Amino acid sequence: MQMFPTFLRLNGRDVLVVGGGPVAASKLAALAAAGARITVVAPDVCAAIAEAGVRVERRGFLESDLDGAWFVVAAATREVNADVARAAEARRVFVNAVDDPPSASAYLGGVVRRDGVTIAISTSGDAPALAGLLREGIDALLPADLDRWIETSREARRDWKARGVPMENRRPLLLQALNDIYTPGVKTRPTGIEA
Repeated sequence: MQMFPTFLRLNGRDVLVVGGGPVAASKLAALAAAGARITVVAPDVCAAIAEAGVRVERRGFLESDLDGAWFVVAAATREVNADVARAAEARRVFVNAVDDPPSASAYLGGVVRRDGVTIAISTSGDAPALAGLLREGIDALLPADLDRWIETSREARRDWKARGVPMENRRPLLLQALNDIYTPGVKTRPTGIEA
């Protein structure tokens, strides 16, 4: 079975983190950067969670903790993760169960974020270390001036939409515009057409 890759918009949405250790804590920064409203549920929490500025409920998991949640990170024991997964499945809420693929319905992978580009690599939870190595390799291959690629692409898209350029014609035009960044003396419009 293949996974369906996607990116979630969590800004302003409730996300539940079950577990209070360093693994749970390691998920908070990315969730906060995505604008999620985070609640951590665990009987005890490590200092990193206590100091993270997120809502903390110091107790065991209750099914009602899923009320209103858009996404769940289960970073507790396998037994607790399985309870979270069962309750979330009944409510149709996706769960990332950290290092516990049988309890997961969503898998996080290695992520490269640079200059407005996000690349995610997944091994469907089977080989997270490999996903990390691939992330490092892809990051090393990306151009140092990726911000120029983004700006060129953004300008080109605005132009194409205004002119009604069909989708199938856009990729070759973008490739030309990106190549022109590195061609001395060529000043082009973002469509790849010389100005």
